Amino acid sequence: MRTYALIPARANSKGVTNKNLRLVHEKPLITYTLEVAKNVKQFDRVIVTTDSPEIAALAKAEGVEVPFIRPAEFAQDASPDRDYIEHALNWFQENEGAVPDLVAILRPTTPLREPDLLDKAVLVLQERFSEATALRSVHALPEPPQKMLQMENGWLTGFFPEDKRPDYFNLPRQTFPTAYQPNGYIDIVKTSYLEKDKNRIFGDMMLGFETRFSIEIDTPEALDYLAFTLEAMGKQNG
Repeated sequence: MRTYALIPARANSKGVTNKNLRLVHEKPLITYTLEVAKNVKQFDRVIVTTDSPEIAALAKAEGVEVPFIRPAEFAQDASPDRDYIEHALNWFQENEGAVPDLVAILRPTTPLREPDLLDKAVLVLQERFSEATALRSVHALPEPPQKMLQMENGWLTGFFPEDKRPDYFNLPRQTFPTAYQPNGYIDIVKTSYLEKDKNRIFGDMMLGFETRFSIEIDTPEALDYLAFTLEAMGKQNG
């Protein structure tokens, strides 16, 4: 069963300008993902999909494949993940005559990963291949969504009006099921499922793969927190 790791890294971003190339501890953000992916035993290939010649050159210098440049039309702010995945699969089919069984998506915006845990995630989906449509990594949230509030015209209301318990959002968190946040540590899709359903990626039978809390880089503050975390990790290892 062939598994390709696909690292999506487009040139522009709104939340953090040029974030894939932003230096964190003197290393471009994307490099953290490149270095880990190369050490995952279950990945038959590691491939970067990008519209940026600069990112492509960096990936190649790190020993990672960049067999194609992603067209700009698939690298817009509103471009869904399916666009770059389908583009990659079409390229493999047209140029190599075959596609992998699994595509593992490793977003550079979740930079801190462990190779052994990525290996485990691939094996989990392989073992449940016949029944699952995909696998997504998640971590448990400290508070369930039922305790969150929305604001309209200055007034706070709950998100779940169908819950008729008075002030249900003030109930202890243990009252509600544990909520899980998809965190981008690893998402794995089945190419056979993508061929069957042209509108979705993950389908209804998503395996959950729980990890510890993972930092996602979507704001400048998150970059600062990543730098702080790396410094703390360095002190612990030192």
